Parts: sequence; C-alpha cells; structure tokens
Amino acid sequence: MPRRATITADVIIQSPLWKAEPKARSIIRAAVVEAAAAVSTFGGELAIVLTDDSTMRALNRDWRGIDKPTNVLSFPQARGAAETAPVMLGDIVIAHETTAREAQEQHKRFAHHLAHLAVHGFLHLVGHDHENDAEAEDMEALEVAILARLDIPDPYAARDATAEL
Repeated sequence: MPRRATITADVIIQSPLWKAEPKARSIIRAAVVEAAAAVSTFGGELAIVLTDDSTMRALNRDWRGIDKPTNVLSFPQARGAAETAPVMLGDIVIAHETTAREAQEQHKRFAHHLAHLAVHGFLHLVGHDHENDAEAEDMEALEVAILARLDIPDPYAARDATAEL
C-alpha cells in the first residue's frame, strides 16, 4: 500500500470571519494531504492563512499589482534548503468574503469551494500553473481528480456546461 505524503499544514486564522466556518481547518488539511498524495509530494511544511478581503486586497496589490481582493494566493518558498531540514513549501492565503461570495454565486457548498481553493493553492506551491491554455487544462484536470477523491463535484462542470450552449 502506497505511503501517504507527510505534510504539515499550519492553518492560521487571521480574521474573525472564519469563526463562522468551524470545519475550515479540517477541510483544508484533508484537501492539502490529498493534493500532496496526488502529485507524489514526499512531504513538507506549509502555512495556510485564513484572512479577509481587506488583507487579501493589500497582498494582491503588493505582490501582483492588482488592487482588488482575490480568493487565494500562493507564495512558494524558494528551494535550496538543507536536505536534512523539512521542506518548506510556502504559504497559501485564502480570503473569507471572496470565497463565500463565489461559493454562493456558483451554487457550491462553501466547504467544497474552500477545499478547491486549498488544492489550487497547493498545486501552485509545488510548481503547477495556468499561464497558458495547456497549463490551465492540465492543472484543472488535476484539481478535478483530487477533488473527486474527496467526494467533491467537479468545480468546473457548471462553467463547461455553459460554454457548450
């Protein structure tokens, strides 16, 4: 039986808005562990910061030059640490209001959308991206497969059905 990746995910609740989501930590940890297993990550450490739109807007402006909040940002750790030290994968930041609004607009459960954002952010930490159509298709297919292992429906299904009309 294949061994699961040893992932240490420190979930930091920075905004009191997240008190309304008592299962957020367990949802995120399960999503990250499943993503790590799917991409054969042998282990590592990361932090997931649960924040609000105001903080996310500042981060998005400062790091990406986009002056508006977004749902998730990933900050991969530079590689090159000593081999004996735990691998620091980086940080993921998720905004509550944007996540809640998107879940409602897309008729998704908050927990499912949160898991999707955690998977998406984790994949960025380990080198996946969506800068072009081919990368986006590959990353989305991987997200769908990981989420299916968590019994979460395809988050792109509604978009794909609309595109076919």
